[in-house]
Amino acid sequence: MLFTCREKECTLDLLKAYRLSYISFGKPFQTPAGKIWGLLQFNYKMLRVLLRFKPDITLGHSSMYAAQASWLLGIPHISVEDTGNMEQVRLYRPFTKAILVPDSFHLNLGSKQIRYPGNHELAYLHPNRRFQPAVVPTAPYSLLRFVAWHASHDHGHKGISHENKKKAIAAFSKFGNVYISSESPLPDDLEPYRLKIPPEKMHDAIASASLLYGESATMASEAAVLGIPAICLDNTGRCYTREEEERYGLVFNFTESEEGQQKSIQKGVELLSTPGIKEEWQLRRQKMLSDKIDVTAFLVWFVENWPESMKIMKEKPDYPNRFNPVNTPLNT
Repeated sequence: MLFTCREKECTLDLLKAYRLSYISFGKPFQTPAGKIWGLLQFNYKMLRVLLRFKPDITLGHSSMYAAQASWLLGIPHISVEDTGNMEQVRLYRPFTKAILVPDSFHLNLGSKQIRYPGNHELAYLHPNRRFQPAVVPTAPYSLLRFVAWHASHDHGHKGISHENKKKAIAAFSKFGNVYISSESPLPDDLEPYRLKIPPEKMHDAIASASLLYGESATMASEAAVLGIPAICLDNTGRCYTREEEERYGLVFNFTESEEGQQKSIQKGVELLSTPGIKEEWQLRRQKMLSDKIDVTAFLVWFVENWPESMKIMKEKPDYPNRFNPVNTPLNT
């Protein structure tokens, strides 16, 4: 197995921490012109990797580079998708064999789309993955997550204002410590709150928090999977955090408007003030887990049994339910 990556935030640190074989293509480009050049450059680098490594199959998360290069070499490519950014989808859909999406996914991407009852975060935080938090907090704390808004699907987003970040810190500090995880450098007045832990320990920090608050849908969903109250601010929203709010009451979604930011802070205070909330959220988490599958087990089966797995999924769309250990033993 070989990973290809770009140098985004802590990607290389995580690959090294888990001792995974990888090849880095360098830093991503931020400007529209740079992204066009990057498409050519990264495709060339991907082609070289595939020619040397000679994989039987490739798997990518919305990766147009892996899909296009694999198609050129006649290698089957499987895409996993949960954002629905059509700018990316249009660039990889013609070149991929299958597109795996959560059952909460809000779009229909055509005949290549396969739905499964789960989400990406369950691929590594499902109880079957044996994750056990190592952080034992000495005091309650809230974890704030701010993103850089540099991804292609982040165009037009501004996130939480500096003033409202300070208001959130002041409000949540009444209930314990406040720590910040940030993709980009923090201003001087927020730097003392930065969470200083190795990136591979971030899930430990989430699992022991009283509240996850911020601009990252992924981390909000990770908190939900772990049974931690979460608040996410994003104008676009994500299908999976909407489901985690509307169906399970684990996440609360707000827009980036001034009104949305103010309401999100109020909701954070409300959650932190609620007695017995951790026990309640664990019950809600169990409800979600009873509906979802062990996503890693499903992905392994799908890849190892390709292309027969695609045929099975088309004939039996409910086949992934056998990867739900709550309802069906995995060895059946």
